Amino acid sequence: MTVGEFCNREVVVAERDTSIIEAAKLMRQYHVGDLVVVDRSGGMTMPVGIITDRDIVVEIIAREVSLDAACAGDVMSYSLTTARVTDGIMDTLQKMRARGIRRLPVVNDEGGLEGILAIDDVLELLSEELSLLAKAAISGQEQEKKLRP
Repeated sequence: MTVGEFCNREVVVAERDTSIIEAAKLMRQYHVGDLVVVDRSGGMTMPVGIITDRDIVVEIIAREVSLDAACAGDVMSYSLTTARVTDGIMDTLQKMRARGIRRLPVVNDEGGLEGILAIDDVLELLSEELSLLAKAAISGQEQEKKLRP
């Protein structure tokens, strides 16, 4: 299974000059904990960083920086790790684990933003799959009991 089959295609984005207040409002409006910071060039949306709700708290609020004095580009993570839509899901999860990343922008071959892979989404899907497997096992056991004399 590839990352492109698994990722969320509805990515909430901000530009570098998005104010911290606007970034927080976007997170609240869309119920997300991060925004992918992008540059738009030649019709492409290119991810350049990520800003999280934690970044806002730790880098702005805890340091008592004026909300008007910073923007998304000032606070975003610059060492952006991405995955390609064609990358394998297991290899990508290992990369995320090794780097301590919970959210990973997904890009196409040209580097344009295609989606985002979040650990929370992966856990939700895996728990649903495990639940279905458990139900199948129980159902199989019940069918065997019915067949026994």
